[in-house]
Amino acid sequence: MSNRETKTDVILIGAGVMSATLGTLLKELVPDWNITVFEKLGKAGEESSNEWNNAGTGHAALCELNYTVEKPDGSVDISKAIQINEQFQVSMQFWSYLVNSKLIKDPKDFIRSLPHMSLVQGEENVTFLKKRFKALSDNPLFEGMEFSENPAKLMEWIPLVMQDRSWNEPIAATKIDSGTDVNFGALTRMLFEHLESKNVEINYNHSVKDLKRTNDGQWELKVQNGNGTVERHTAKFVFVGGGGGSLHLLQKSGIPEGKHIGGFPVSGIFMVCNNPDVVELHNAKVYGKAKVGAPPMSVPHLDTRYIDNKKSLLFGPFAGFSPKFLKTGSMLDLVTSVKSHNLLTMLSAGAKEMALTKYLIQQVLLSKEQRMEELREFIPGANSEDWDLVVAGQRVQVIKDTEAGGKGTLQFGTEVITAADGSIAALLGASPGASTAVQVMLEVMKKCFPQHVDEWEPKIREMIPSYGASLMENPELLRDIHASTAKALALKTEKELAYH
Repeated sequence: MSNRETKTDVILIGAGVMSATLGTLLKELVPDWNITVFEKLGKAGEESSNEWNNAGTGHAALCELNYTVEKPDGSVDISKAIQINEQFQVSMQFWSYLVNSKLIKDPKDFIRSLPHMSLVQGEENVTFLKKRFKALSDNPLFEGMEFSENPAKLMEWIPLVMQDRSWNEPIAATKIDSGTDVNFGALTRMLFEHLESKNVEINYNHSVKDLKRTNDGQWELKVQNGNGTVERHTAKFVFVGGGGGSLHLLQKSGIPEGKHIGGFPVSGIFMVCNNPDVVELHNAKVYGKAKVGAPPMSVPHLDTRYIDNKKSLLFGPFAGFSPKFLKTGSMLDLVTSVKSHNLLTMLSAGAKEMALTKYLIQQVLLSKEQRMEELREFIPGANSEDWDLVVAGQRVQVIKDTEAGGKGTLQFGTEVITAADGSIAALLGASPGASTAVQVMLEVMKKCFPQHVDEWEPKIREMIPSYGASLMENPELLRDIHASTAKALALKTEKELAYH
């Protein structure tokens, strides 16, 4: 065992986009705090944040149908869409601040304008999309959204999707040009480069094995370095941002808030187009409707992506199952996450989610040709030889007991578990995740550093002008922010979008 023992103000576990965001916010607010990062892999942004392990969608609820639910009376509930859009605007403001402050050099290296579209087939789905369009387009957050069921207009919008299509059922789409493609891997790496320049100690190939409270209320971490030796590090505050690895560390912390929580891992597979001529024919993120029994993160979508400044085309995700909680995790992750306190919660979820289990088994057994058949619902003329499979990241869906869903309810979303005294916080869950990272980390800071929030507020407002305000209720502020973020991030402005 190494004799190395260090004391620091803040420890961030995991070098993903969440830790990068929290570290950057804290360094702007309290530059003199000492921050240490531990990452078990060799560099930043290699798991969920990596550009090949997520969809690269700037989630603002512009095209994702699972954020707008049809209620029993036939109306469409857009409350979740509003919440996610507002949260994405917060991220955009913070990223703009980083660019304007020269902390990030070229925004094109991580974000680009890209139309977001929803596409549905069948009379019932077209009726739903029409209602959704009406509900959203009345809201200033979704200004500029268009709806069409005219084949000629759709051919103009999405030629690759419309060519070779038979017209045996109604088809419709919505389109909004203010959508974005975001390379969260590139953003994560930029933020960690910046943190390193600010004397944040970043330790790669360091795996956190255990953590416990000390008598004076701090946290002591047992960390194994790349040589296999174990070090001890103490901090006043710990953020567990280890993606799927967060649940095990939360359990080891022993905090009561971490009890009765389980995790269910779902893996993803995308198809990537290797034919540049096909890639050139498509320029949008086009989201469809999830199949019955499919989890929300398995909504099929056909995405233009920009990775390493190269245009790519991906389709998916196809859901899969692996007991690993991380892509680089252990086959024992799921089994070892079951404890006496969450056993009943996990068993209840298993009984409730038989349809999901059946769906995942079916997805795992799909052949490439069967996957191609699903792709052909989007691109009727797709050729198998133009497409390859790429395995995306693992997502651990949170299972917990809720009032609404009862024992063992599967949660689809991003969850933060915080100790009552605010000394530790752990991030669990999946989409919209990275897109809402800034809002999520602001909430972590409010809960964990309540004594500092008032003194930090002026600086937070400088970084995020809309802080504490609802953009939906302040259309003028919303317009100002759209204009300033578009300028800073080199995105299309409102005027350009209107002209287009």
